[in-house]
Amino acid sequence: MSDYILHLLCLFGIYATAAMSLNLIIAGAGLMSLAHAAFLGIGAYAYAVCSLHGLGFLPAMLVGIVFAVLVSFALSISAWRFRGDFFVLISLAVQALIYSAIYNWHSTVTQPGTWQNLTNGPYGIAGIARPEIFGIKFDSIASLAVLSLLAASASSAICFVLMKSPWWRMATAMRDDELAARSIGKNVRLAKLQLFAIASGMVATAGAIYAGYFRYVNPESASLGEGILLLSMVLVGGTGNFRGPIVGAAILIAIPEILRFVEMPSNVAANVRLLIYGVLLVGFMHFRGRGIIGGYRVE
Repeated sequence: MSDYILHLLCLFGIYATAAMSLNLIIAGAGLMSLAHAAFLGIGAYAYAVCSLHGLGFLPAMLVGIVFAVLVSFALSISAWRFRGDFFVLISLAVQALIYSAIYNWHSTVTQPGTWQNLTNGPYGIAGIARPEIFGIKFDSIASLAVLSLLAASASSAICFVLMKSPWWRMATAMRDDELAARSIGKNVRLAKLQLFAIASGMVATAGAIYAGYFRYVNPESASLGEGILLLSMVLVGGTGNFRGPIVGAAILIAIPEILRFVEMPSNVAANVRLLIYGVLLVGFMHFRGRGIIGGYRVE
């Protein structure tokens, strides 16, 4: 039972970090992205590939952060001109492109992690090294739970500092009325670049811990289903503060665990879980746009 609780804590730390990063985009720029799981996948695969070549956890994680930030420019530049449903469609296209690249970058004649077979396609990459930082090995489930919770704590501290800063007030002014923010000389394009860069770097960090914990990654970590899960965590918990995504992550991690105690086939339980996510997403968007403890109503 103790290992089971530690496993849930690992999942909570990883997904809370990812949800808080998505909350920066939603609450700061007023944009809903379906591509956020793709950046989680970038962080996970970057660590997986780099670990196969002997790179340590922190350098490999940094590689994932850099790649995620570079790819995020495709979304942030699109956000200069598009909002609302149009931006959602663009984020969906970016997600599909990244997922397709991960799924199809495969060759049967070379080893995983090589240039010709970087992601090993639908088979994924196994045997990923456990994280090791400054000689400290995180090779037990208890130590990995501590690492994931430390990452979540650091992310919440970053979000707290950002949301109390003048920069965040400028970002929310841009979210509420971009034309007015421009009229008083605010560089809204730079603010969007910064928001997406910070958010993608945070979620790539969560992806690296995800890969180190499971020691296996496959394209499902960057799938649309994962993106909807992250979006549901933010909208259910609430946007506009760092607490809402934490609550949302806890609730949506608990749902599939509760279904384990219901006697139904695993494939049926998976579909029921997705159904519950969808109902919660639609319900909170329609009846309570602020989420449970959010400070900003998503329109």
